Amino acid sequence: MLVDSHCHLDHEKIEGDPQELIQRARDAGVEHIVSIATKLENFARVKAIVAPHPDVSMAVGVHPHSAGEAGLYDTKALLELCQDPDVVGIGETGLDYFYDYGPVADQKRNFEVHIEASQETGLPLIVHTREAEDDTVEIIARAKARADFPCLIHCFTGTSRFAQQCADMGCYFSASGVVTFKKSEELRQTFAQLPLDRVIVETDSPYLAPTPHRGKPNQPAYVAHTAAVMAAVFGMSSADFIAQSGKNFLALFSKVQARARM
Repeated sequence: MLVDSHCHLDHEKIEGDPQELIQRARDAGVEHIVSIATKLENFARVKAIVAPHPDVSMAVGVHPHSAGEAGLYDTKALLELCQDPDVVGIGETGLDYFYDYGPVADQKRNFEVHIEASQETGLPLIVHTREAEDDTVEIIARAKARADFPCLIHCFTGTSRFAQQCADMGCYFSASGVVTFKKSEELRQTFAQLPLDRVIVETDSPYLAPTPHRGKPNQPAYVAHTAAVMAAVFGMSSADFIAQSGKNFLALFSKVQARARM
């Protein structure tokens, strides 16, 4: 089961009609897509894209870039949206200290509210982290000490130390097109040390198009290139890696299977 576990089909930089991109992905063998609403106010827009398609679902949350202007103080609104059958994950949320878009205190509060929602619903938390590894580990560890929750480090590009810390807490990791770049040998080596049963793939469309499409707007169909590189990382055939990563995706995003049975 080839899956694009994270994309932004409503993004203004997406090249082409979202419905056409969904069909292109199917033609490329992609069996499921998760599109992310990065603000609660974007929920209806993403919902309109995914609702007609049983093989497309969504996640909802407030990106750390928006934590200052649209960050959450409690779980009420988020929990209401999570009841929608198309919502299979919470986020993306987390910490981004690379860009100065959201005050750190607001990012941390927003992150913690999303964690509480994940703990209450059992939906996987989709974590964005950039230049914030120590604080990310601290917040996740503190929360897991209270109550466990499923957690995905999306678009993982971190250090081997961070990878091990997150793996020890039971986190999953998704590989984006960055893993296909020539300069990313260290990242590939870090992925090779992770538990295979906790690795999935994504595009993060329209960003981070994999080789050979680097520099162009990304789209879900391109996830096959990332999967092929990840298969090599683990010394597997592409078919075997796709089967395993698909199994991992369904274990983490358990609502996808429940939604398919509705």
